Amino acid sequence: MDLEEALQVVGEFGPYQRRAVAVLVLTQVYMACQSMLIVLVGFTPEYRMEQQDGVPSGQQELLQRVTFTEDVDSIVTEWFLIKQQAYKVSLAGSLFFAGLLVGNVVFGPLSDKIGRRPVYLTGLFFEVIFGYVTALAPSYEVFAVSRLLVGLMNGGIGLVCFVLTQEYVGKSYWAMTGTLTSMSFAVGIALFAALGYFVRPWRNLAAVANSSGVLFFLMSVTLPESPRWLYSQGRTEQAEEVLRYIALRNGNAANNLRLKRVGGPTAGSRGNGGAGVLQLVIHPVLRLRTMVLMYVWYACSLVYYGLTLGAGETSGSRYVNVAMYGLVELPAYPLCIYFINKHWAGRRKSMAGFLCLAGSACFCTMFIPEGTGETDEYTSDLKCAAKQTRQVRNI
Repeated sequence: MDLEEALQVVGEFGPYQRRAVAVLVLTQVYMACQSMLIVLVGFTPEYRMEQQDGVPSGQQELLQRVTFTEDVDSIVTEWFLIKQQAYKVSLAGSLFFAGLLVGNVVFGPLSDKIGRRPVYLTGLFFEVIFGYVTALAPSYEVFAVSRLLVGLMNGGIGLVCFVLTQEYVGKSYWAMTGTLTSMSFAVGIALFAALGYFVRPWRNLAAVANSSGVLFFLMSVTLPESPRWLYSQGRTEQAEEVLRYIALRNGNAANNLRLKRVGGPTAGSRGNGGAGVLQLVIHPVLRLRTMVLMYVWYACSLVYYGLTLGAGETSGSRYVNVAMYGLVELPAYPLCIYFINKHWAGRRKSMAGFLCLAGSACFCTMFIPEGTGETDEYTSDLKCAAKQTRQVRNI
């Protein structure tokens, strides 16, 4: 039998697969905390400077003349990242996302080569380590480098984590598991806002938010390798062992499970010169579709993270704003699952619909005047609608 038939015997989404997917989905909460960390720990409170003749000649003189008027503990107040040093807050956030980019590029092919499980566990382990380096950083330079490394691991394991949620289950559950992954990320944003409200010192907040990664790492150690990856690499016997183990934990009998033998990696297609990543560039139709999807992903990420990371700058409580920007995504996810699984909608039409909704919301914000509380509420509502780009990325 082929792999899909074997999953029908084992159980497409049995009790064990539900537990495994739950661990991977909950890991997104930890990843969301790391992604949003700079929004709260990089907050710039109100301050005043003593009026003296001349311009501060150095950092020490600047420190003597600055008084923060808000009781806030952040990297800004600890390292006085104001005036000419203010760019360092945004730089730390940019370094995180630079690492995210590199992590996606590196970890994806690496997981195809050596396996999903070792790449995922290694990345999660080092993200936790670098997360504690962030909390204990003795200087801004160490903090910035640690954010780069955390982003590197975060981007890598985020990709592999999503793939594992798909490869543990049958095809009919792909839309649900993929959507749950994105949904838990949104919940993680809201939980991080609540955590930030109760844990104000930035070092304590960074340490507490990072500690959940230890728990998720220990829970992930017991996860098996992806049977789909093993089968694609021609390691049929190992794939059968994993499937039998899953069947056993699901309470199904699969002692006689035998997979169709394949000739080599990627089910015998790796050696085919017409297959592989280069086909995306060589084939004109695939090239066009790849370029379109890459642009869509770029636009969605730009809007999504631009709005989310700007939550701290919105009028009102920054904790409420961050939580709202996470929770507002949740109603759209059931719609995403519904539309994807309908033959009259599917992925393409669903993606186009969410893009039109988000784009229209962004466009409408241009015509709202600034300066009043009522218009600020309208702007926030439209920004929340614009955050439906997350569903497009999920599709």
